[in-house]
This record gives sequence, C-alpha cells and structure tokens, in this order.
Amino acid sequence: MSFARYPSLDDVPVLVTGGATGIGAEIVRAFAGQGAKVGFVDLQADAGQALADETGARFAMADITDVPALKAAISELEGDLGTFWVLVNNAANDKREAVDEVTTEDWDASQNVNLRAQFFAAQAVRAGMAAAGGGSIINVSSIVWRLAGGDMVPYATAKAGVLGLTLSLADAFGADNIRVNAIEPGAIFTEKQRALWYPTEADVQALVDKQLLKRAMDGGEIARMALFLASDDARMITKQSFVVDAGLL
Repeated sequence: MSFARYPSLDDVPVLVTGGATGIGAEIVRAFAGQGAKVGFVDLQADAGQALADETGARFAMADITDVPALKAAISELEGDLGTFWVLVNNAANDKREAVDEVTTEDWDASQNVNLRAQFFAAQAVRAGMAAAGGGSIINVSSIVWRLAGGDMVPYATAKAGVLGLTLSLADAFGADNIRVNAIEPGAIFTEKQRALWYPTEADVQALVDKQLLKRAMDGGEIARMALFLASDDARMITKQSFVVDAGLL
C-alpha cells in the first residue's frame, strides 16, 4: 500500500518516548521515513541501539519515570538534533493484575510511566517549541479506559488521565502555537502483546472478530495518525483525541 508523504515534516526535529520497540518503534520508523530528524528515549539499550542503527535516529537511554534523567536525555538529544518541533509521548506499561493485588507501589509506578512522564516531557520541550514559533505534542492514550479494564485499573486510570492532560496542555500551550492532541489506540498486536496476551493466532482472531474492520492492527496504524497530527496538514487541530481501533469500541 502507498501512504501519505508530508513535506512539512522533512528535516523537523522529533522526539519520541518509549521508541525502542512496539508502537514507539513504528513511530520512529515513520518519522524517519518522512525525512525528520528523530530522537527517542527508552530504557532498552540493545533494542534502542538496533533501531537507531536501522533508521539513523538518535537514541538516548533513560528511565522516563526518573524525571531528571528524562529531562537530561531530552536535553542531550536536543543538543544533537536542534529544538524539537514535535513530541510523541508514547512510552507506557499496560500491566495486568487483579484489583485486590494492586499495591501503592504498583499504583504509583503505573501513574509515573503512563501519565507523569508525559507531563514532564511536554514541560521540557515547551520553551524551545514556543521560541521556535510552535509545535505539536501528541500524547498516546488507549481505548482501554472506555472499555472499563477491570484487570488493569491503574493503567486504565492513567490513560484516562492522558485525555485530561491533553486538554489542559492544549489550553496552557495554545498561546505559544503549540498544538496538543491525543491518540487512543485499540488492539495493537505488537510482539510484546502477542507474547504476553495473545500467544496464538486464535487469540488474535478472537479480538479481531470484535472489530468492525476485520484486520489485525500493528503499530504502523498509530504511527500514521501521529504523522498527520504532527504535520502542517493538522495545523488547526488541537485539544482533540483520535480513536484508532478498527471499530472495536
């Protein structure tokens, strides 16, 4: 298939969190394929370096739940690539566990990786974007909070919070011509998802059968929405959330 080319993304500095594997890796590949100058942050050193070698993107290893380390990694990448015009807050951990087994440490860990890091990454790039005349921040949420997600309450709560964060940052950053939007992925069958939750093709097909569009989705579907929202084609779109789920909801 042939997909859109966005000239406005050529040579644009782009930052992706959680970019080494899964949806994040597809986002890195998609922006690199548009000619953007891509930097990404991840804790997985080997996978991160392999993707950097593949795409020409710049990789900085950091634990995004460690806010000073996250900001230091962003500063390092910005020094290499220039002021970021685009931020994709992608990093996440969709841990499953029974409600009665959730500890305070589990709760805090989920909020830190799935929600808190998105705010502090946005805070870190805001001044540079404003000085450059604007930019685009794309926060990755999930449809799981709309589906209830009883076995992943901390994650579902954080992903609902991403929508509140998106609306609030769009208001806070609008005067600087910084657009803030969210993407809510449905069932994306990454290698991790297949290994942990959908180990057989029958497992995958059972979920695909619930979609209106009967095709298993991969991270490329989310990456292409991120490209659009980052591009000048979406220059008047902000404070919105876009569900990409093949009609699962």
